[in-house]
Amino acid sequence: MPLGSAVVVRPDDDLTIVATAAMVQVALDAAEQLSAFGTSVEVVDPRTLSPLDTDTICSSVAKTGRLIIVDESPPRCSIATEIAATVREQLFDQLRAPIRRVTAPHSPVPLSPPLENAYIPSVEQVLAAVSTL
Repeated sequence: MPLGSAVVVRPDDDLTIVATAAMVQVALDAAEQLSAFGTSVEVVDPRTLSPLDTDTICSSVAKTGRLIIVDESPPRCSIATEIAATVREQLFDQLRAPIRRVTAPHSPVPLSPPLENAYIPSVEQVLAAVSTL
């Protein structure tokens, strides 16, 4: 795998979800559920965060006009924030809806397994973000 080379793991054209690491599967599960309702979701996996393949991400968002970023990090000072800022800087006039981030809450990571499961972004949270667009 070349560094700095993102991959479109599910091509489509209604909206783009950029998901990192384990969140790629969450995004794919959400995309599958959304396809049953007629919403086609393109899922992009950056694969590496530094260097970040902004060309592939921006190309996808330019095509769909909508972006949701799914990342396990807290919302501030994260890769989700960096991707959102980059897309806004490069494609502001092509966005048809606000960028949405689905991230962990802005709090410490819990040590309890049930609380940790609630902390990590879920398919349901992705679906809720899509419904706002």
